[in-house]
Amino acid sequence: MNQTLEGERERKPIVRAAARGAIASMAMSGLRQLTTALGLVAQTPPEAVIKKTAPQAFRRVPVERRPAVVEAVHWLYGAGGGAFFGVLPRAVRERPWAGPVYGMLFWAAFEVAIAPALGLPRKPETGVERLALLADHVLYGAVVGASPWPHRDH
Repeated sequence: MNQTLEGERERKPIVRAAARGAIASMAMSGLRQLTTALGLVAQTPPEAVIKKTAPQAFRRVPVERRPAVVEAVHWLYGAGGGAFFGVLPRAVRERPWAGPVYGMLFWAAFEVAIAPALGLPRKPETGVERLALLADHVLYGAVVGASPWPHRDH
């Protein structure tokens, strides 16, 4: 087979999964809007990460524009996570449980490795807050793992 076509075929699942990752992050944002408005989540992880890793740059952003910056960064991060899902073997990606489990693992990786590595203050969260954050990551994984009808990621 032509090497160009072969390379394109290998990139399609990654590109599609990256797009689903961005869309999944948007869906998460909707769920987080609800959970923060209900007082279930105090501060979203993307906001905490940006404040910790780029405090000076974040302070230079006008206050009314900060939520947009947080969202844009979150969507880019989600697209990266989606692309990584697209790299997984097709036999894994096609399992109905793969997306939700991937979302849970993404959440666990943040909690166990990324947050401590960044030195994020992790106050003891309530069980409800943990469940809310876990739920939005399961949603993320479900969207990332969804096969984009009518196409299939082969």
